[in-house]
Amino acid sequence: MSTFDYREELKRIPHKPGVYQYFDKDDLLIYVGKAKDLKNRVSSYFVNDRQLNTKTRVLVRKIQRIAFTIVDTEIDAWLLENNLIKKHKPRYNVMLKDDKTYPWIVIKNEPFPRVFWTRKYIKDGSKYFGPYASVGMMHIVLDTIRELFPLRTCNLNLTPENIAKGKFKVCLEYQLGNCKGPCEAYQSQEDYDRNLEDIKDILNGKISVVTNRLKQQLDQAVADLKFEEAHTIKSKLEKLTSYQSKSTVVNSSITNIDVFSIASDDSYAFVNFLKVMNGVVIQTQTLEMKKRLDESDEELLAIAIPEIRNRYKSVSREIIVPFDLALDAIPQEVKLAVPKAGEKKKLLELSLKNVAYFKKERLLQYEKLNPEIKTERILKQMQKDLRMNVLPRHIECFDNSNIQGNFPVSAIVVFKDAKPSKKDYRHFNVKTVEGPNDFATMEEAVHRRYRRLLDEDHPLPQLIVIDGGKGQLGAALKSLKLLGIDKKVTVIGIAKRLEELYYPGDQYPLYLDKKSETLKVIQHLRDEAHRFGITFHRNQRSRGTFVSELDNIPGIGKTTVQKLLKEFKSVKRVKASTDEELKRVLNLKQIKALREYFQ
Repeated sequence: MSTFDYREELKRIPHKPGVYQYFDKDDLLIYVGKAKDLKNRVSSYFVNDRQLNTKTRVLVRKIQRIAFTIVDTEIDAWLLENNLIKKHKPRYNVMLKDDKTYPWIVIKNEPFPRVFWTRKYIKDGSKYFGPYASVGMMHIVLDTIRELFPLRTCNLNLTPENIAKGKFKVCLEYQLGNCKGPCEAYQSQEDYDRNLEDIKDILNGKISVVTNRLKQQLDQAVADLKFEEAHTIKSKLEKLTSYQSKSTVVNSSITNIDVFSIASDDSYAFVNFLKVMNGVVIQTQTLEMKKRLDESDEELLAIAIPEIRNRYKSVSREIIVPFDLALDAIPQEVKLAVPKAGEKKKLLELSLKNVAYFKKERLLQYEKLNPEIKTERILKQMQKDLRMNVLPRHIECFDNSNIQGNFPVSAIVVFKDAKPSKKDYRHFNVKTVEGPNDFATMEEAVHRRYRRLLDEDHPLPQLIVIDGGKGQLGAALKSLKLLGIDKKVTVIGIAKRLEELYYPGDQYPLYLDKKSETLKVIQHLRDEAHRFGITFHRNQRSRGTFVSELDNIPGIGKTTVQKLLKEFKSVKRVKASTDEELKRVLNLKQIKALREYFQ
């Protein structure tokens, strides 16, 4: 708990809606919150310490002063909270992060307005549409508009006075048919504005309104026998119909709707926003939020929705969300819906797909810049998948090797933070087992390994992986129980055939997704243990073969055999040596015995 007397502070806080502010020992604002009832909300922070999550406990310990502001309504509270967070950026408040400046399509506030894209939102009376998260999509929209409607692209000041004075001359765009020449009064303001109305409808997703208007114009042109004009209108209609078929996501009756979805992990959350007009997604955006106090998805989405709607000036009367929410900061006439089926469910699924993809890509970026983030994510996933109480930062894996019981060895590989720690690899020559007995070999290896760790006061691993099924797992567990550490570590066995994971005493195996990162780490452990064990076993087997051949020679003992191998390096060289060379190690009787043996 904090050192200041919070009880005295609570006495002066009323049961009214408002905003509260927490300050630290340096009188720095560290948190801003809103509440329907200030007293109840602030009191909730100073409950039993165990009822708070870790990050909130840290916040509470830093509070040295509480300030509050009473307001009339919950919406006023949200506005004030929002303004204070933007101004002071308190350390423990969640803020929407958007480090990109996305482009807008603007219809400029000027005579014969230009239509172009920009990244600057200037409050000069111009009409802005967007922003567009996809620059490519924004260019497709602009290109479609320019194909359908001839518009000026110059930045001339086309006031009626300047045009009347004949200050301007038509340019190449007029000759190409891309502009109707309003600079020389070849096109009237009324005709130009009619095109702009169609453009606004297209940008607002009201494509069917424009197509209906074009159909009427086409019928009128045919009736007036203006076949060339009719052909131009028909070409426009075909292009617009083609664009509509590509743009429409759901039925055109679904209009003026906001769709929100969220995806999160332990540190970050990502919120996707879709603006739908007449079945067309005219606006899409995904923003990032960094968690401060272990906020839930419900809390984060309740913060994000009013902020995003305010940022992009949305006034839609319906909001589609993935779960039930309590939103105080939106007008009462706005409806929240959690669709279960139909076209609106389709929109929600589209939003969820977008936010999932964005989350995956952004986390990959973070992991490239900070590899430890990836390590933490993998360890947390392993902890969850393997039902562990702690992160498996230290993992050990056992594997046995022998040929018909000869040269039995056991290998141990060690992974730290999900990566091989080769300096900690160990292997054993099995001492107490005769013949091919994998279970007894495993029992001896596990016992020797952890007996030594305990004797030398080294830390135990959090996870032990046994290469084998229930039998090997049972043998390993027998040794762990004998040492009294079977409850201190998690032990699993992995069977090779179907990559099944076995737990002690569990009748049925655990199957992980084949693409699971947890399974990949365990497979890497198993394969590394197998490789390390096989390499050691081959060396032992080869060494054993050489020595046993010389050991069979009468009159030559083990010490002499070692001297021979040290001098000549191999049995082959011993065979090829002359008597004079052998005299450096052997006497005449031993040389004679060696020659007779190999002959």
